[in-house]
Order: sequence, then structure tokens, then C-alpha cells
Amino acid sequence: MSEERRMSMILFSGDMDKAMAALVLATGAASMGYQVTVFCTFWGLNLIKKSEAMAHGGVLERMMGFMNKGGFEHMPLSRMNMLGVGPRLLKKMMRDKKVASLRDLLDTALELGVQFVACQMSMDVMGITREDLAVPCEVGGVASFLNEAGKSQINLFI
Repeated sequence: MSEERRMSMILFSGDMDKAMAALVLATGAASMGYQVTVFCTFWGLNLIKKSEAMAHGGVLERMMGFMNKGGFEHMPLSRMNMLGVGPRLLKKMMRDKKVASLRDLLDTALELGVQFVACQMSMDVMGITREDLAVPCEVGGVASFLNEAGKSQINLFI
């Protein structure tokens, strides 16, 4: 009997192109039979956060929430963001080439059973609550990721 194939990744980046890479890898692995876990921490939480989510807590948490608009719709590019024009250009180019959008990739990942875990510590620091999350996911800490990573043949940090 063969061991179950697993892939774990930490999504730290809140950049659209890096989130797309994470989802392409996650959906590719899941379609090949891997059990995939994506641990979203700090800016990577934007992938699974509602667009309209406002930070909760004190002044600093609310200020961070104001500066860090949530949701994958607001993600900048890691390069050539050009004051927000870059993501729109990339989305248009992707549509023209019939490449799956970030929304499509996220939906596909969920359909394929990719498990998303939101980092509790990052949520606390950034004033994010469970109600602010847009996708069904667990909330866990570093121990839950390390437990899963220890069982995985592939571990990635994006």
C-alpha cells in the first residue's frame, strides 16, 4: 500500500502573481491526487479574506486594515504594479489568452479539496476575525502547519 501523497505550502505573500502561482501549484497537485494544505499567513490572508472585511480591534489594527484592503480583488502585483494599473493589465491579458483568473483558480482549488488554513496569530495581529474569511477554512497556528508539513513530501513557501 502506498503512502498518501501530500503537499503543504505557506502563502505569506499578498501579491496577485504569487497567489496565482500558489493556486496553480495547489490545483495541479490536487488534480494529481495530492492532499494539499495552504497555510495563509500575514499578507497571504488576503487570498481568503472578504473584500469588504474591515479590521477589528484597536487603532493600529484598524489602520492596518485600512492600508491593507482585503480580498484577492485588491491584490497588487509583485512587480510592475504601476499604482494599481498592473493587475488590471495582467487580468486583461489573462482573459485574452483564456487563462484562469484568480477567482477561477480559487474555486477550482476548493472543488478539488485543497484545504486552506488561516494563521491565528496573523489574524490576531491584523485584526481579522473568522467572519472576515471568504472561504471555508480552518484557523490554526504554526504547530498545525508543522504537523501537516511533517507528513508532506513537498513543502513550499510563497
